[in-house]
Amino acid sequence: MTKIGTLLFLFLSLLYQIAFAQNDTVKLSLPQAEALFLKHNFELLAANYQIDQAKAEIITAKLFDNPELEYENLFYNHETGKFFQTSLAYGQFAGSISQLVKLAGKRNKNIKLAKSGAKMAEIEYFDLLRTLKFELRTTFYKAYFNAQSLQVYQEQLKSTQSLISAYETQLKMGNVASKDVIRIKSLLIGLRTEQTNLLNELEDDYRDLRLLCGLQPEANFRLVRPESNETVALDKIPYASLLDSAKTNRSDLKLAKVALEYNELNLKLQKAMAIPDVEIALTYDLKGNYPEKYTGLGLKIPIPLFNRNQGEIKKAKIAIDAATTNVSKQELLLNNEVFNSYRTALRNEKLYSEINPEFNAGFAQLIAGLIKNFRERNISLMEFLDLYESYKETVLQINNIQRERWSAREELNYVTGSNLFK
Repeated sequence: MTKIGTLLFLFLSLLYQIAFAQNDTVKLSLPQAEALFLKHNFELLAANYQIDQAKAEIITAKLFDNPELEYENLFYNHETGKFFQTSLAYGQFAGSISQLVKLAGKRNKNIKLAKSGAKMAEIEYFDLLRTLKFELRTTFYKAYFNAQSLQVYQEQLKSTQSLISAYETQLKMGNVASKDVIRIKSLLIGLRTEQTNLLNELEDDYRDLRLLCGLQPEANFRLVRPESNETVALDKIPYASLLDSAKTNRSDLKLAKVALEYNELNLKLQKAMAIPDVEIALTYDLKGNYPEKYTGLGLKIPIPLFNRNQGEIKKAKIAIDAATTNVSKQELLLNNEVFNSYRTALRNEKLYSEINPEFNAGFAQLIAGLIKNFRERNISLMEFLDLYESYKETVLQINNIQRERWSAREELNYVTGSNLFK
């Protein structure tokens, strides 16, 4: 082999290895997806930074105002023709140092407000976590059962293509009519169209999973069937306990209540802001005052004659009313969500319990038997197509029922803010 041929062979081998690595499929279970989600989800990471920013506000609130130093010096003495003289005979300078003293507990009120803001940021983080985790788990279920439905199409396409090949052979021998072959080919086109639509939907599910887990678009994975979350019988859970759990654990309700506390603290701060602060200053003047080498103690305080912070106080009162209304809204929303989710979950449980668990077993054997009966003319083409379509639709519906059942249980976790079904 020539040198150029060797380099070409190595280059092609490298391309093959890269392509193989990109097409390598990894099994992904729901716990693994959750671990990736907690570690790499960008929305969670950004929300965590917001908590740090809110905590930094507490540091700022604890800081005292800096003292102010003021100095003034004679610039030019026209009598002596010299600059910046500071001597008692020919110069002049004055200086002061002042400190602002906040009254009415403004500093402590600011600290409490900042702590309340940090608490809100933490609750917002957990509410985002609750929402995104629900999205992750429901998307995982949807993708998994869509993948199971895709296998149904793959099996049907394989069987239909085999049937078409056999019928085309029989058509050449004059044993079947061409219209029968056309009808079966129409079935094949319909199956391929439905398969393509399902593939497009599945790709959207995989995209959402990659975004939630922080994975690159070239990451290929095969979802592992989720472990059963049937450790708790749904009909054994009282509705009242679900409602109590939601009122105790729902982070959006907690956030509304903390927002009300925040606005109440802000009102106290704004009322305190109406009380003026005092500035104390110590002054030294060489010759500008009487007597020379003057030392004075100054006090400066604004007179609250016109501005008593009326606007900000009114805004704070309105914010309290709005926050109180929001708490009531969240409580009503919570009650309705728990009620609706509970009834939906019970309905899905009942529907699932009526399904024969052995229905899906032996799909390939059943289709093979159906095709065999059709070939042996035990059933007509219309009967074959009707049974073929009915069985496919039933299997797809069963997959959808399972997905809806698992998603309904997950929604109960979401609306109650708990982990009833793990």
